[in-house]
Formats: sequence, structure tokens, C-alpha cells
Amino acid sequence: MKKELSPAEREELIAILKTRFDKNNNRHPGIDWTKVQAKLEANSAKLWSLNQMEQTGGEPDVVGFDESTGEYLFYDCSPESPKGRRSLCYDREAHNARKEFKPENTAIDVATDMGIELLDEAQYRQLQTLGIFDTKTSSWIKTPSDIRKLGGAVFCDRRYNTVFLYHNGADSYYAARGFRGMLRI
Repeated sequence: MKKELSPAEREELIAILKTRFDKNNNRHPGIDWTKVQAKLEANSAKLWSLNQMEQTGGEPDVVGFDESTGEYLFYDCSPESPKGRRSLCYDREAHNARKEFKPENTAIDVATDMGIELLDEAQYRQLQTLGIFDTKTSSWIKTPSDIRKLGGAVFCDRRYNTVFLYHNGADSYYAARGFRGMLRI
């Protein structure tokens, strides 16, 4: 698969990201778009990953800046778990363990192919301070290894104006469960 955008695709994606950035100032107070855009234009691989986030319904937006690394943080900010990333079990091990009715893919494999990471619990909770997300869907999050070793995986959603963390077998998958990703640029 070609992991580079054409000049026209780059321009279109940057315009989409800028519009979203301008519409949602509460997600990134004090961050200057011109600096974000300069980083985007200098990193075609990351721009390709952002385009994958956009194409699968994630609506990526800047949610912070990591002072220690000098990187901007982009999270999926779609109101519900991205449509193009649902009905996935957690990882390849869980997928391989299913005897029948295997889903098409896994959250970890799709994220890896896209060049992004699943949000962890702290990142998911941070996202929920920036808006209201996953009121009808749920999202797999990075599962701690001690839980995963026992066959489980964790996911989150927002119900009753509260963010909940749940567990499920890692091999489970549902039409309303996807995953939210993050990308550092």
C-alpha cells in the first residue's frame, strides 16, 4: 500500500484539519496552527496516518502539545467511535483464538497499519474533558498486559454523563465498538 499522499490530497487534508482546529479551540488552547501546519508539512508519513484517521471517520484534531518531546498530539475526536474501525476484536491473538465468526480484523492490527496507537485509559479520560464522546458506541483502549494475559481487554464509553471502563474477552467484537487512536507529530 502506498503510504504517501499526493500534493492535492495533502492540501485537502490540511484544509480539513485547519477548519476543525479553528472550530474547536477548546481542544487546544494556546496552540498556534501555523506551528502545527509546519510540522504536518515536514512529515509526510504522519500526514498519511492522519489521513487514515480521517478516512475511517475519526475526525482527528490537536488535543495537546508534549513539551518533553516537542510533539503535537492528535486524537480521534469524532462524536462516536470511528465508523470505519468497528466490529474488531482486540488483537491478533484473540482473533486467532476464535473458532468461528471471526471479525474482519483487530483493533491493534488496524491501528498499527494506520501508524497510530490506541488511546490508553488516561488519554481517553482526557479526551472526554474536551467534549462528549461515545454516548452510543464504545472504544477499545490499550489494555494493561496483566489483563490481556488472562484473555481480557478493556474498553470505555460515556453513559449518564460519566466515563466508564469495562472489560470483555479480547476476542469479542460488536458493531458499536471500535477504537480511538492517537498520533504524535
